[in-house]
Amino acid sequence: MSVANQTNHPTPYYQYDLNVLNNTLQRAKAAADKHGFHVHYALKANTDQHILAAVLNNGFGADCVSGQEVKCALDSGFKAENIAFAGVGKTDAEIDFAIENELFTLNVESLEELEVIAERAKLLGKSANIALRLNPDVNAKTHHYITTGLEENKFGIGEWQLAAVLDVIRANELLHLRGLHFHIGSQITSLEPFKNLCSRIAYFIEFLLTHRFHIQHINAGGGLGINYDVEPNAADPDFESYFQLFADQLQLKPDQALHFELGRSLVAHCGSLMSRVLYVKKGQKTNFLILDAGMTELIRPALYQAYHRIENLSAKTTELEKYDVVGPVCESSDCFGKAIMLPTCQRGDLMAIRAAGAYGEAMASHYNLRKLNESVYLD
Repeated sequence: MSVANQTNHPTPYYQYDLNVLNNTLQRAKAAADKHGFHVHYALKANTDQHILAAVLNNGFGADCVSGQEVKCALDSGFKAENIAFAGVGKTDAEIDFAIENELFTLNVESLEELEVIAERAKLLGKSANIALRLNPDVNAKTHHYITTGLEENKFGIGEWQLAAVLDVIRANELLHLRGLHFHIGSQITSLEPFKNLCSRIAYFIEFLLTHRFHIQHINAGGGLGINYDVEPNAADPDFESYFQLFADQLQLKPDQALHFELGRSLVAHCGSLMSRVLYVKKGQKTNFLILDAGMTELIRPALYQAYHRIENLSAKTTELEKYDVVGPVCESSDCFGKAIMLPTCQRGDLMAIRAAGAYGEAMASHYNLRKLNESVYLD
């Protein structure tokens, strides 16, 4: 994205490059199709309507973690049979909505939730297509806030409880067990945790067989990370190696299908958070670059200590200076990066915070009564 592409649009705003988006989606789809795998887009990453339209047009399903996300997916054109609905805290109304719309799967996160789903199905007089989200106790080796596959995490059914879960399914004819679901975490940059996951998936498939349940589909989750320090390119993320690992490590039956739920890896690189410099505040120890964008527009650095590449698109010099890049929000955690080397900045400079297409706009807030400006789209 060059300076020539910028507008006089009020900052801060999200800028989405739809060419980058479509190129990424096409690479992911081709790599998955090579093995006959199915990919559901994780709506939690970004629900911008232009992005959802591109995802749908490229042949992806939807992965949702709230009733509102399910409704958004349906309203955006995704078919119910291509929507998986996960989440540890589904309300009765959300469960009813999923059953009534006959979603692909209602992913069960606990024995307690399964019992409620059985009750709701009986009250509605309709069957529920379910998948069991199992906790594989696999370390994703990522930030502890986005690790989801360990016994200590709130997600999924532990192996110790699985026999009781199967008893409930046997006792309720309206519960149709269609698959198993796994997800070990997010922003995983090594393939080793996925290799470990494959071993656990194979184990649970055999466990179910010994209990006379043949599983037709397996959802291996997502979590494939990106490199936040590169320009969008044809090599990041490496979908080919990711899907090839599962093809090599998982020996499924001919009638078993493998599903994935990718989010960040599909949309992160297409988005940038655009901002302008309000002030260059000189300090005795630190120079602060104060932007008009803050943690209300991109909370990842404050929440996860995450790194995003920052660029000065209107710099007048190549001479570098060191800055703490911060926002205007009344919190000390409102910081995009410390000791960042940038071309000398001045008031009014246009700044781009890259790879903000995932968990930028989706996690935005109105804290300090800040408002969001309209997004800009590049073709």
